[in-house]
Amino acid sequence: MYRKSLVLCMFIAMGTLFASAADRTQPGTKLSAAEIVDKNVSARGGLTAWRAVEALSLTGKIDAGGNSAPVLPMRRNRKNRGPQVAAPRPVEQVQLPLLIELKRSHKSRVELQFNGQTAIQAFDGTNGWKLRPFLNRQDIEPYTPDEVKAASLEAELDGPLMDYQVKGSKIELVGSEKVGDRDTYKLAVTTHGGQVQHIWVDSKSFLEVKMEGSPRRLDGKLHPVEIYYEEFRAAPGGLVLAYRYETRVEGVKQAEKIQIESVLVNPKLDNTLFAKPR
Repeated sequence: MYRKSLVLCMFIAMGTLFASAADRTQPGTKLSAAEIVDKNVSARGGLTAWRAVEALSLTGKIDAGGNSAPVLPMRRNRKNRGPQVAAPRPVEQVQLPLLIELKRSHKSRVELQFNGQTAIQAFDGTNGWKLRPFLNRQDIEPYTPDEVKAASLEAELDGPLMDYQVKGSKIELVGSEKVGDRDTYKLAVTTHGGQVQHIWVDSKSFLEVKMEGSPRRLDGKLHPVEIYYEEFRAAPGGLVLAYRYETRVEGVKQAEKIQIESVLVNPKLDNTLFAKPR
């Protein structure tokens, strides 16, 4: 769910659940970090439901375009020594078909369709690869060191809060903050490897509102990333997922928006989907 960040690092018919969660906590009640996580786990369907999930397949659309600025200069094709040509974004705002496939442990594959071509980025749990025909790159390329590091640090498909003790993580309550018009608890998750990630949990629904993403390297510098979660709905298997994600990168005006349309729980995903093709 959350690895689509890599990408990766990818959830309203939950009014009754929201109300019941709010009823259990009176205004002003002081909760520990562990109690907040317990309520979050319950709001998202519970440990039993999530422990039964070995794979997820999510289809939807991602917003693209809206300006005529070039994405990146293309590299010269090794077979064609012609001049470099910039890859233009769609001038009009469009929604491109998106497929996200996740599998334990730490496997992910994202496919994006545009003009009859398919871009792919995949991680097999250890190594990653990508195919970017939109940039006239027809060869399979390995992940950069930054991309491997980001993918390796991403949480499992159920997110960093679910089963955090089993994963060897520690949770700390940093304080309370406003995120938009919502009152939230700010949590710090420290993984067994020592990495720290902050997550903001709604004080009424106990569902995630915002999460720190892996920094992105732009212009030679790392830029902080924030991922916002909206439209939580009931999904197959008793799960509760966010169906809309918005990723904001510091210094980049246009946010990256993903709308999930359908979710499959425990589809059969062969490991070859994530392995680098020969």
